[in-house]
Amino acid sequence: MFDSQSFLKNVTTSAGVYQMFDVDDVVIYVGKAKNLKKRLASYFRSNITNGKTRILVSKIADVKIIVTASEIEALILENDLIKHHMPKYNVLLRDDKSYPFIFVSDHKHPRITSHRGAKKAKGKYYGPYPNSGAVRESLHLMQKIFPIRQCEDAYYRNRSRPCLQYQLKRCLAPCVKGLVSDDDYASEVKLAGMFLSGNSQNVLDTVIEKMELASQSLQFEAAARYRDQLTALRKVQEQQWINSDQSDVDVIGFNYDHGIACFHTLFIRNGKVLGSRSYYPKIPKDTDTEELYSAFILQFYLNASAGRQIPRQILHSAPQIDDGAIEGALTSEAGYKVSLFNNTRGERAKLVDMAQRNARIGLESKLAQKGTQLQRVTALEKAIDSDAKIARMECFDISHTSGQQTVASCVVFDREGPAKAQYRKFNIEGITPGDDYAAMNQALSRRFAKANDPALIPDILFIDGGRGQLSEAEAVMAKYQDNLPKMPLLLGVAKGEGRKAGLETLFVGITREIIDLENDNPALHLIQHIRDESHRFAITGHRARRAKVKNTSTLESIPGIGPKRRQALIKNMGGLQALKNASQAEIAKVPGISGELAQTIFDALND
Repeated sequence: MFDSQSFLKNVTTSAGVYQMFDVDDVVIYVGKAKNLKKRLASYFRSNITNGKTRILVSKIADVKIIVTASEIEALILENDLIKHHMPKYNVLLRDDKSYPFIFVSDHKHPRITSHRGAKKAKGKYYGPYPNSGAVRESLHLMQKIFPIRQCEDAYYRNRSRPCLQYQLKRCLAPCVKGLVSDDDYASEVKLAGMFLSGNSQNVLDTVIEKMELASQSLQFEAAARYRDQLTALRKVQEQQWINSDQSDVDVIGFNYDHGIACFHTLFIRNGKVLGSRSYYPKIPKDTDTEELYSAFILQFYLNASAGRQIPRQILHSAPQIDDGAIEGALTSEAGYKVSLFNNTRGERAKLVDMAQRNARIGLESKLAQKGTQLQRVTALEKAIDSDAKIARMECFDISHTSGQQTVASCVVFDREGPAKAQYRKFNIEGITPGDDYAAMNQALSRRFAKANDPALIPDILFIDGGRGQLSEAEAVMAKYQDNLPKMPLLLGVAKGEGRKAGLETLFVGITREIIDLENDNPALHLIQHIRDESHRFAITGHRARRAKVKNTSTLESIPGIGPKRRQALIKNMGGLQALKNASQAEIAKVPGISGELAQTIFDALND
């Protein structure tokens, strides 16, 4: 048992961070304090009323401290340690996905598109936006107002006549000579950039000026286009404008009930609402609101991998949190003054109320969804006559195009729904193209060959397919059954006539017993959800793999062939197909290609 009295005698009164460990030397809690001795002493009193704290203290085997120069440094270090260790008793915001941006490329005729991830390409990035849906909506809107190309570069380079987007007046078709001048196209790109930067009024003034000039020059078609553009811009401005005083603000609403917390964040940039998003952090039981709020704000804004911009102002509704310390940590991270406000009035109060309402609605929706999911899992337990509760379910599916770029998916569901962080994709290699049985065998073998954690072994393993796929799964599981802590129940999900939902046939592994479920049975709805999610994830993985192959030239895999030599080969031979049909002697005639290298290219293309 941990000797708290001896430990506390030697603890400093400085600011810092403390880490609590269990008997297995695993970090179970990370906290910060302005006064470490005073804060840690509060854990070991005899009259602790908080249930979470009592359980935490009973698990402590050791405590380690890190002294910092200030409370602000302690806050930042605490956040880093929480992200690294993911302690059991800390509030955890599982949101490490990077945020999407709108990207305008640095080309002669720039392309406007969405972007997520590292900012390696040359061009301008606008955002971040709360989710990909907000970016798609913005791009759709931009296409109507600013007819800039959104097509991929490969498609743009190979056009000889304008596509349908030009006919719909959603692109100026810079890919075809004579339809738009470089100056006019660059002007549209400049206007789009100003609009995305929030300078809507400057864009309006510029368009008005262009419309008047076109009208005076008797260019009535151009004037009409500017008029339509002006009308669309004014309509958008009316819909998006909030208040010029709230130019760079995040508004956080909060609601908590039945052990679930919902934080709803409203993003306002340059006086416009970019969108909003709800977050549901993982919360230990009996966590107080102050810790919840502080943990969310710090983890939300100090997560550098998400590419999230820290606003200059944050409006929230938690008067009890230490705004000063959090402001200091965020200011230190951002490099400029960041202010938190909880006692709001006027327009700001309305924004906070809006975020609060959305948080309440989001929580109600989450609770309803959780109730429905639990009902479905309970119905499935009843359908398979299981006395034990189902904790984990997995489903495998295969996707390919004529046997090429085969991908297997593994999706995971628990009692609360999809556990997307545990999804897996398997790139299938070394099988006969189109052999789904061999693909299933390889995916299951890779999944269970080294599986030894009982918590990661599913209670039910769904196989999307008929008796053949199920037999393959049985053979694999029989091979590894001696190494597995437990054996999952195998269920084959065969598609019904015409692949219609509700006509599926369920086969139990080994016994081949058929389970008949009515169309309105919640268990069937759960199985359909799992099967459809597995199918979606497999197709997504296959398309990504296929696109990668499609965008990769055969020449790129040949040693000694860089961009310049690839360009010379394609240009001199008249295309990749002609190059593949060429002899070694013909390839050697290309400038910069030696006889030895020509032989290497010939062998690679004709292997």
